[in-house]
Amino acid sequence: MSNPFEDPEGTYLVLVNHEGQYSLWPSFAEVPAGWSIALPATDRESALGHISENWTDMRPKSLVAAMDEAAT
Repeated sequence: MSNPFEDPEGTYLVLVNHEGQYSLWPSFAEVPAGWSIALPATDRESALGHISENWTDMRPKSLVAAMDEAAT
């Protein structure tokens, strides 16, 4: 069986969690607790493009907030 996260013919969701972290997720799999759909089912290339365009800061939101607070 091939890896469902690397299937070029598959359909994918883009998920995001409360920390602003993104994930490529096979559309046939249940969305895990703590994650919400940021982009409905689409092809793999479009999903990866969405992640690249929207997840520009890899730091979790809580770390960004802590760093901002420490800087003030």
